Amino acid sequence: MAAPLRSIGRLLCRTNILYQSLREVRGGHVSLPVVRCHRVGSPCVQVYRSFCTPASSDEDVAATLALSRYKDRPWDYLESEEYIDRYGSKPVWLDYRRNHKGGIPPQKTRKTCIRGDKTCGNPCPICRDPNVIIHYQNVKLLQQFVSPYTGLVLDSTRTGVCMKQQKQLNTAIETARDHGLIPVQVPHVDFSGEDYSNSHAAVGKTPPPTVVKAGEPWYQWYGSMVPDERELARVKKIYKSYLKQ
Repeated sequence: MAAPLRSIGRLLCRTNILYQSLREVRGGHVSLPVVRCHRVGSPCVQVYRSFCTPASSDEDVAATLALSRYKDRPWDYLESEEYIDRYGSKPVWLDYRRNHKGGIPPQKTRKTCIRGDKTCGNPCPICRDPNVIIHYQNVKLLQQFVSPYTGLVLDSTRTGVCMKQQKQLNTAIETARDHGLIPVQVPHVDFSGEDYSNSHAAVGKTPPPTVVKAGEPWYQWYGSMVPDERELARVKKIYKSYLKQ
């Protein structure tokens, strides 16, 4: 009795495989099914593996090639026609406006615009354009976030950059300054009133230490001190048992 039941189960599995294959061939998608059959009476567990990928359009291919090209040389994007058509001669953050609830804008920008595979509705000026890549050699991009008057990095509340990208900007700008790619403005200090001679006491010779003789106190003012008689009597009364006769 067990043998006919096994044969019926195998026949049902093969019929199901054939039906699924014909259904996928008609739909234009070909896949190779892998079927794992258990005992008779339990459902068949089918695992399908597809080795076909949908054909990509010309725009997707062009975008992929552009990303791969600018990934190695991100500074070339700022000189491309695509960047000029989109931003012109303005910084990337100038025309950015963040969506927020109410009439008062938030005091801080969001922590990050991209969380895993999900992107927020209105990403920051750097997260919204995948071709804008922060790198310490991308000097033209970094200079857009440095004030030309003070040399300080612009605050994220003014540029709208999220906190994650702001940290990367600060690190890239410091690295570029260390490599000499971005000038550092050092404040001018006037030393006209300083004394460069060696005659003042700060650079003079240290006087020799005083010699203390036997019976003399180390500090000169210690011998001229006169204690209060009442306070001295009170202390002697407290420590009477510990004082030497």
